[in-house]
Amino acid sequence: MVELTETHAEARVVGHLGPDLLGPDWDDVEALRRLNADPGRSIADALLDQRNLAGIGNLYKNEMCFLSGVHPWRPVGEIDALTRLVRRTRLALETNKDRVEQTFTGDTRRGRRNWVYGRDRQPCRRCGTRIEVSMLGPETQERSTYWCPTCQPA
Repeated sequence: MVELTETHAEARVVGHLGPDLLGPDWDDVEALRRLNADPGRSIADALLDQRNLAGIGNLYKNEMCFLSGVHPWRPVGEIDALTRLVRRTRLALETNKDRVEQTFTGDTRRGRRNWVYGRDRQPCRRCGTRIEVSMLGPETQERSTYWCPTCQPA
């Protein structure tokens, strides 16, 4: 579905979205305020909610939780380094925006780009523990969630 709107009416269509991680007017303070508004919500759900901050999809949710050492089910209010997680996510998006295939490991070879995403039951690239996967999210909106139980303790 495509909806055309005049520039002066854009807020009616996208005004509910959080700050755009790649936007010229990025506001990390506002993004953090929105994330912290529901401290009991899992970080994985909160990161995918485009009303909090716009631009994170399922691949980034999984990889950024891993890189931050945060279990995806951990409540937002229990994450001490939330600011660092958000800033690291913005940097990853910025770094990958012009690539055909995103990389989180720094290795651009096929099958070597991700730490956890799509790697269920494979050994963690850091510690060797098997990567786990489960569905997470509201009913009918569940998304595959990958994590290393050792590097991202519950």
